[in-house]
Amino acid sequence: MWAVSTLTMLVLAGILPDFRLQSPDGDSATRIAVTAAFGAGAFGVLSALFWPLLVRLMLLVPALVLGLLVFFLNGALLLLALRLNPAEQGDAAPETAVVVAAVMSAVASATGATLAVRDDDAYRRRLYRLADRRRRGGAPACPASPGTVFIQLDGVGHDILLDAVRQGLMPTVARWLSADDSAGPGGGRRRPTHRLTPWRTDWSSQTGASQLGILHGSNHDVPAFRWYEKDRGEVMVCNRPTSAAELQRRAVEATGDGGLLGADGASRGNLFSGGADEQALVLSIATRRRSRENRSRAGYFAYFSDPANAVRTAMSFVAEVGREIGQSTRARTRKVRPRVGRGGLYPFIRAFATVVERDVVVAAVTGDMLAGRTAVYADLVAYDEVAHHSGPTSRDALKVLERLDRSLALIENVTEHAPRPYRIVVLSDHGQSPGETFRTRYGLTLGDLVRAGCGLPVPRRARRTHSGAEARAAVRTALHRPVEEGGEQYRPSGPRSEPIVLASGNLGLVSFPDVPHRMSKEEIDARHPALLTTLANHPGIGFLLVRSEEHGGVVLGPFGTEIPLDELDDHPGPLADFGPGAADAVRRTHSFPHTADIMVNSWYDPADGEVLAFEEQIGSHGGLGGAQAKAFLLSPLALSAPAEDGTHLAGAEHIHRVLRRWLRETDGPQVPLAAREDRRAA
Repeated sequence: MWAVSTLTMLVLAGILPDFRLQSPDGDSATRIAVTAAFGAGAFGVLSALFWPLLVRLMLLVPALVLGLLVFFLNGALLLLALRLNPAEQGDAAPETAVVVAAVMSAVASATGATLAVRDDDAYRRRLYRLADRRRRGGAPACPASPGTVFIQLDGVGHDILLDAVRQGLMPTVARWLSADDSAGPGGGRRRPTHRLTPWRTDWSSQTGASQLGILHGSNHDVPAFRWYEKDRGEVMVCNRPTSAAELQRRAVEATGDGGLLGADGASRGNLFSGGADEQALVLSIATRRRSRENRSRAGYFAYFSDPANAVRTAMSFVAEVGREIGQSTRARTRKVRPRVGRGGLYPFIRAFATVVERDVVVAAVTGDMLAGRTAVYADLVAYDEVAHHSGPTSRDALKVLERLDRSLALIENVTEHAPRPYRIVVLSDHGQSPGETFRTRYGLTLGDLVRAGCGLPVPRRARRTHSGAEARAAVRTALHRPVEEGGEQYRPSGPRSEPIVLASGNLGLVSFPDVPHRMSKEEIDARHPALLTTLANHPGIGFLLVRSEEHGGVVLGPFGTEIPLDELDDHPGPLADFGPGAADAVRRTHSFPHTADIMVNSWYDPADGEVLAFEEQIGSHGGLGGAQAKAFLLSPLALSAPAEDGTHLAGAEHIHRVLRRWLRETDGPQVPLAAREDRRAA
């Protein structure tokens, strides 16, 4: 390592004009080589000694700023290393020192990896050293029972996964699922190690509802990605830190349990903690004061504390920004349809989701495995972010799946060096359905249509809705932006305020803030006689759900269709195209206290699987219709079958019960919330 670093320094001194390893009068080749060797050695020693201290001193620095600051601090260490040379022959301009230090860190990282790959024993020793480092401080011995790693591939539908496997884009998953006729190490036929099981999401097919149900066992009263709560006068948004914290509190209160990860668990890159003691990049704790038990961005510091990680990730980040600009330019030049705008900050948000978030979360997961944690749950949002803007089946999105498969292979490799056996479970929280936007097809937004039905003026220029992509929440958390104390506040300004129209993929919610209760169909008709008819008969609308004073709840469709909820099984009406389970999902949402006055689901084409998003997305999720409601569960055959009685998996709460059962099979019963709180107090 020292020799390679010395050679790198010599090469850079010959290339960069502001970096020299000799006195102005010139020196012999031997003296220059000695100077390079001393500088490289001093730089390595200083990095090893000072980096942990520097990272601890910068805990208040925003995580993404730290990623940039690493380069400047690395350059400062190089300048200090050159100054320590007794001959004082080395020198570099400050900006050149940054470049030299970055290149040397990258070369050192690549050299170390190459040496480890060529020597399996050395690689294994390095992993064990990392694991021992994490277990210091009186930690109990690692149990022999298997641990479980849950990897959530955000937004990857069941059929999308199968297609990617068939196309050879996910060789790791393909190997887990398929048998091999060739002789294995024991001379026998290699058998599949995993099973693939589809599961149906709730009506609100989005990460907030699904992950809350999976991690905490309850997603009751989460009707959409964003919704208006009349009693609080506030809009709840699942990827807003204050809303996520409140939703987690409600779930814990409803179940009386801390969550899936309550026993020696770790939560990485999620919206919710799952009751884990070890949390990093978790949105629901981003509003709290930082403490030892509350480190929402700790994973970034742990990752960027290695300068080589910062260099590697920064280079990949820049490459991904260039890739997105090239792909969006090509789509615009070829006039690909459907298409949405991909300018502004989006290339950087995409690069964050597909590079930074992925690298940091995978590094955190491998660290948890080397530490021997019992249960780890991590969310990788890369595919979901790209599919929103490029389409679920686009080449851009499928290439992201290919890179995610490599992350799964890396995690699988770590199991060979972990202090306990691990079982890897891969799952998704929802899929995505393709289709152009409602605004593109009809020239107006859902909000415009509602205003027209209420007899209110419609603006000439349609206003774009905000994206619900999970990556934006992770970016805000990493930047440590100030978090608002509450959500958007709506207070009636007069006897009849304008309706609040919110979008969650192809699911729309209409609320009247001046009416304190959920309005009935009869009340809405009396107030706005044309509204429900306008919505139900529009070709871009699939069906409506409203409360009825006569029937309790009704589904409305075109041509005056009105079906009570208790009759949907026999007469599905407009729900017929949405497949089995749609009626149960609608009835469940109707029972929520904060269901909107009018729930609007877009049109769905069962032949092409297309929906019309009320947001600016050509791959969307959040409502009923198509692949968005068909997620997957990829589980080891060593675990019991997900649905032992042959029933279909339906709803995130059902998935929570399955994962709970698997944890009991591998590591005994979970620690109750009350017992865990008593332990912390002690």
